[in-house]
Amino acid sequence: MILKNKNSLFLIISMILIGTILSLNAKGNINFLNKYSLINDSLNNYNALEFRSIGPALMSGRISDIVINPNNENEWIVATGSGGVWKTTNAGTTWNPIFDNENSFSIGCLALDPNNPKIIWVGTGENVGGRHVSLGDGIYRSVDGGETWNNMGLNESEHISKIIVDKKNSNNVLVAAQGPLWSKGGQRGLYKSVDGGNTWQKTLGDNEWVGATDVIQDYSNPDILYAATWQRHRTVAGYMGGGPGTAIYKSTDLGDTWVKLTNGLPSSNMGKIGLGISFHNPQIIYAAIELDRRRGGFFRSNDGGQNWIKMSDAVSGGTGPHYYQELYVSPHNFDEVYLADNYMQVSYDGGKNFSRMNESEKHVDNHAVAFKKNDKNYILVGCDGGLYESFDKTKNWKFVNNMPITQFYKIAVDDAYPFYNVYGGTQDNNTQGGPSRTDNLHGIRNSDWFVVLGGDGHQPATEPGNPNIVYSQWQRGNLNRHNRITGENTNIKPHPEIGEKSERFNWDSPIIVSPHKNERIYFASQRVWKSEDRGDSWTPISPDLTKNIERISTKFYDKHQNWENAWDIYAMSNYSTITSLSESSIKEGLIYVGTDDGVIQVTEDGGSNWRKVNFNKISGLPTTSFVNDIKADLFDENKVIAVFDNHKYGDYNPYLFFSNDKGKTWKNISPKLPKNTFLWRIVQDHIDEKLFFLGTEFGVYFSNDGTKSWYKLNGGLPNISVRDLAIQKRENDLVLGTFGRGIYILDDYSCLREFKNLEISNEAVLFDSRNTHWYIQNRVLGSTKKASQGDNFFVADNPPFGTIFTYYLSEKYLSLQEKRIKEEKKNNQKPIWSKIEIELNEISPSVWIFIYSKENEIIRKIKAKNNQGFNRISWDLKSDAHYLITDKNISDNISGNMVKPDKYHAQLYKKINGKFYPISNKIEFNVKALSSHIDNSQNIDRVVDYWENIERLKRNLYELSDKIDVSHLNVNKLLKAYSLSAKIDSSIERKILEIRNELNELNEKFNGSKSKKEIGEQNEYPTIWSFLWSASGSSSSTYGPTDTQLKSLQNTKILYQQYKNQLLKIDSKIISVNKNLKKINAPTINVR
Repeated sequence: MILKNKNSLFLIISMILIGTILSLNAKGNINFLNKYSLINDSLNNYNALEFRSIGPALMSGRISDIVINPNNENEWIVATGSGGVWKTTNAGTTWNPIFDNENSFSIGCLALDPNNPKIIWVGTGENVGGRHVSLGDGIYRSVDGGETWNNMGLNESEHISKIIVDKKNSNNVLVAAQGPLWSKGGQRGLYKSVDGGNTWQKTLGDNEWVGATDVIQDYSNPDILYAATWQRHRTVAGYMGGGPGTAIYKSTDLGDTWVKLTNGLPSSNMGKIGLGISFHNPQIIYAAIELDRRRGGFFRSNDGGQNWIKMSDAVSGGTGPHYYQELYVSPHNFDEVYLADNYMQVSYDGGKNFSRMNESEKHVDNHAVAFKKNDKNYILVGCDGGLYESFDKTKNWKFVNNMPITQFYKIAVDDAYPFYNVYGGTQDNNTQGGPSRTDNLHGIRNSDWFVVLGGDGHQPATEPGNPNIVYSQWQRGNLNRHNRITGENTNIKPHPEIGEKSERFNWDSPIIVSPHKNERIYFASQRVWKSEDRGDSWTPISPDLTKNIERISTKFYDKHQNWENAWDIYAMSNYSTITSLSESSIKEGLIYVGTDDGVIQVTEDGGSNWRKVNFNKISGLPTTSFVNDIKADLFDENKVIAVFDNHKYGDYNPYLFFSNDKGKTWKNISPKLPKNTFLWRIVQDHIDEKLFFLGTEFGVYFSNDGTKSWYKLNGGLPNISVRDLAIQKRENDLVLGTFGRGIYILDDYSCLREFKNLEISNEAVLFDSRNTHWYIQNRVLGSTKKASQGDNFFVADNPPFGTIFTYYLSEKYLSLQEKRIKEEKKNNQKPIWSKIEIELNEISPSVWIFIYSKENEIIRKIKAKNNQGFNRISWDLKSDAHYLITDKNISDNISGNMVKPDKYHAQLYKKINGKFYPISNKIEFNVKALSSHIDNSQNIDRVVDYWENIERLKRNLYELSDKIDVSHLNVNKLLKAYSLSAKIDSSIERKILEIRNELNELNEKFNGSKSKKEIGEQNEYPTIWSFLWSASGSSSSTYGPTDTQLKSLQNTKILYQQYKNQLLKIDSKIISVNKNLKKINAPTINVR
């Protein structure tokens, strides 16, 4: 079967032109959809509303593969489980994400072309069998080191595990495709291309459940390959990690035909298999094999796979063999083999004995290993916590702490002032907390983040008005109450009474704080629990609200399975559990519940009575749907919205439903969302009842018309899974928890309340701005962003300091040149000389924001962006600098001091042909002193007045300095003119030299000794600049001027007046001498 590459230019162009979304197979292929299905967003109006990454890189995230360029071992390409592909050219000092604009972010494997390492192959779709993995859309190739990419097909493979490029001929490419995890079919098995990926032929595997998970090549004879097939199936209920289709095969014709290897291998069903080949003897093949119920063994062949010997019972454990089980053979030492595992297993005798690798100061859950060819002590390991290097054969580890690829399941925000905190439960990296911004000029560092609770973190919650209380949990409902003051955690997980059945908590159990009472919290297992005392005691308020299905009785591979099989439900959720909770903020006791087995339950009386929603009566909703989220409307007690997910049945379509009668009837509001984009969470704005935000597997969308239409927000955000959303109401911030790229914040989204697409008729709109904090930015480490910590020092951006303005332009203001070019293209016109001449003299059109004081005086003009659609620009709270403009500083962007806290106004202007025209309304906003950052010993107005006094005096000194320079120039002109005069006049000559000496003396007083400055010696007496420097000592403090600074200011003023008067006398002498020069027929000079 030959499969043509579907990613053709013609298809892409056709999709764009006809504006349709193509479904390439019945189950839903994600190819192309996410890049080209931006609903109603052809103008990309919203790209300027950029999300801001706040990290963290504290514990990084899951690494799925690593390749080191053999020709330059400082260049690494790293695949992440769900954060794209990253590249470093300096051994991890700095990183560049190189796959952010492609359709897939989940990566299974990498390969470099052995004949040209600029050619990179990427297999998308993570290659583990975990409950949380995303999927890919095939195989990609870059021929320019990752600058650009082409999808080379296998779009329905979903999970690609291994790629081999033939070292004899780079057109020969072998791909091990595991195929879909959640359903049968798709493209699974071993695929071969002989034309560099343009076409593919399947040579191993079946069309239902059997894919390929590993393939290795004989280094001495590249035609010899060994491959492992894998039969596995995961459902929402459980996981079957093996079957009769799992086996090991050998090919001697580069994968065209295969022979199954059996002699000495297990005859029972096998699970995931990892393969390895000895670098010292290619006849030695290693195999790590999963067997029934998480057992396994390590096998070795000494004759190229013909016969196998079981060396030990070694198998990956932890989360389960499906999550690890890769083999990495040392190129340096014979029979040294690394088995990827929770704690890495290492054998030094070919698998007979395994020991655990030292990981005392390293994160566990290992997935990838890379070696350097010329350094036997070096090893690079990728795990759930990121990348680690060892330079001494695993004795010690160095963490690569600058990759923000943490996988967040759920998030919460508190209302700490002045800057709120973000909390998130992560995949295998604890529950972490960190500030939304900091008060320093560096930004948000790894050290600003902190761990709240260990384990896999899940849904956190915060208490309104009390940021010292944080609820956090590790998997399966292990709920804790964290005290931010003491740092202590108290376990508050509810437990059944004697005689009651065990609680079935979801892996990610829902918790909410009641909007009616801050001390009241709700938590859920298969029933709902209520606490009135922050979890100290609990009362169940419901019976079992699920279908209570026994998971082992559910089907795998379309049928029931017996006990002798690769069962593995160890590291996954319980089944038939509650997954979503919501209480109406309008009506106390109106609670909605959603489950993982297709149930919604409603109570209107705090749990006394429950009403079950029948999914069979909801048109368009699969009955198997997992309720990812359910939210009671914030404005109407009758309304509720629910997010459903059926991807664990192989259905990747969006399911969003709405009810206006408390869940009795439901309406499908999904049709305008892109197909093959399953949904995670939804939040409603707290002010505009029609504004919603929706987190999906491929980004975030918003609707400001009550979910009738949806728009994708792309600004600053990679293609990534947005698993959770939160709104910080005080700041109007939208916070995203992504599964693979950490936390993102859209600062102040309030403009989306006012803006309705296609309803803007104004030329421009300047939206309201939120209040601005006034304070001096701290310099915790130094005066620069990374403060000499090195380029590897991780720091995430704060919002721009000051006031952020958001505005909308209906059109870009075009220059005459732009208009002409546009017209010439349209009408095929020839250029006209007169028009081009006018263009050359044109002042380019521009957009400005004017800042006004409350007295309506313009205190700052800021040049803004001239782009169609949304734009953002910030004001740093500084006034314009009224300084002497010279030819030396005319291009400098110099500003004045920070203005005082007060009420201000702003207005948008366009500048056309050098003239300013207002184009927006004038908005009012407040700049408020941040009391916690103010030294209250003096009045702030007095402090700012002092700064302005210093600024005026500094300006006077610069002007006086410039005048001294001009006087020097004038004296030189006098000397030149006298040298060219027709007559000799010793009195004029003497006067010129006297003036020159007086000016030099003044200059020395003013600027200090030139000779002493040249060698670094201080002046005998302080200059005026020394006094000014002393007087300026409060410019970086809100304390205000000290007595010493006030005295220095007074001294500066005294000296300034003295020097100014001296210069006036000197200048009058210059004018007098210039008149006398005319009497002796000297050349005329212009005295400035």
